Amino acid sequence: MPPAHTGAPVFTGASTSSSPEPLSPGRPGYRRMSLALFAAGLATFALLYSTQALLPALSAGFGVTAGQASWTVSVATGALALFVLPLSALSERCGRTRMMTCSMVVAVGVGLLVPFAPNLEWLVALRAVQGAAIAGIPASAMAYLAEEVRPRALVGAIGLFVAGNSIGGMSGRIVTGWGAQLWGWRGGLLAVGVMALVCAVAFLVLLPRARFFRPASLNPRAVGRTVAGHLRDPLLLRLYGIGALFMTVFGAVYTVIGYRLVEAPFSLGQGVVGSIFLIYLVGTASSAAAGQLVARTGRRGALYLAVTTTALGLLLSLADSLWLILPGLVLITAGFFAGHAVASAAVSRTAKSGRAQASALYQSAYYLGSSAGGTLGALAYHASGWAATVGIALLAVLGVVSITLYGSHAARAERRLPGAAVAAR
Repeated sequence: MPPAHTGAPVFTGASTSSSPEPLSPGRPGYRRMSLALFAAGLATFALLYSTQALLPALSAGFGVTAGQASWTVSVATGALALFVLPLSALSERCGRTRMMTCSMVVAVGVGLLVPFAPNLEWLVALRAVQGAAIAGIPASAMAYLAEEVRPRALVGAIGLFVAGNSIGGMSGRIVTGWGAQLWGWRGGLLAVGVMALVCAVAFLVLLPRARFFRPASLNPRAVGRTVAGHLRDPLLLRLYGIGALFMTVFGAVYTVIGYRLVEAPFSLGQGVVGSIFLIYLVGTASSAAAGQLVARTGRRGALYLAVTTTALGLLLSLADSLWLILPGLVLITAGFFAGHAVASAAVSRTAKSGRAQASALYQSAYYLGSSAGGTLGALAYHASGWAATVGIALLAVLGVVSITLYGSHAARAERRLPGAAVAAR
């Protein structure tokens, strides 16, 4: 029975004219790779969260509550969480670039159909298909980077991919917000679909072919053993938990903030609410700088800084002044994207085999956190207002702190017993 492909690069320190070198800053192909995956991240996040800025408009258009409208976001992220593992396993056979290409084509195609959904039920169903299609991109992209990029440049490369995610999330919400104000919510969704189509073309043109990928037999038992091994790894489990909890905060805040800002005392227009997502540029900077942050403070130090920043932002957002809410959103966004970049890069570096499955499990936890945060945040807001949504988010922040503290304790115990087998890294 052939073993599962490990996803590990097959290069060595030496290189010859017939042995390609891994990509790194300054080397041929690195810039094209960065731009291609930046475009992929931009398109996927623009599509994935395309209805989030439109939730108040969807509630008004379909006559539904915030909790019901939030399903247009939660079902997409939930489908992504369910399909990311099987599609990442399939990428071990068909290849990272082929999986990302097929996923991109289907997601963009559905994105061009979404604006014509006749009712909420059809809209939710199409969004579920779109989320499932998008699932083939994140974990395959992480595995592609782990295989093709020099290890020392990996955190920076992943940070750039995450930066594309943040700009995609920002631009998608801005485009849909202003599109909805000008042409209604259907026009907003069509505009973001066209934008994703342009990004998909750029991705297909720019992405370098994979040089270190080696196809493996699609062996469900071997994949199951690999997944089980990852789920028995204490460090990976902690990283999965951190990703899920960070995304619970982010999903709750950004699913509900539109409702808060269109209501009194703010009464902002749909386009202005969409423009609030320019704050995502802060996330672009913080995720791209995650590598330097880890180098200076260590992984756990970077996570402590990220959760502290996020918590301060949540507390500021409780104010009834827009001049305090906006800085609060800035801090929440910076903390979230920094924490996500640190945790996702740590997963890729921790997994010594089955990197695609390790990244897929992280993505599953991450997007399940998004679905939970969006749904719970909307229900809490509908029941008790913004303070209840912030309460849900602060509980998730407390969870990140608890996991990180436990990791610090486990690391100290490991240092006291240097000769012992590491049971809890």
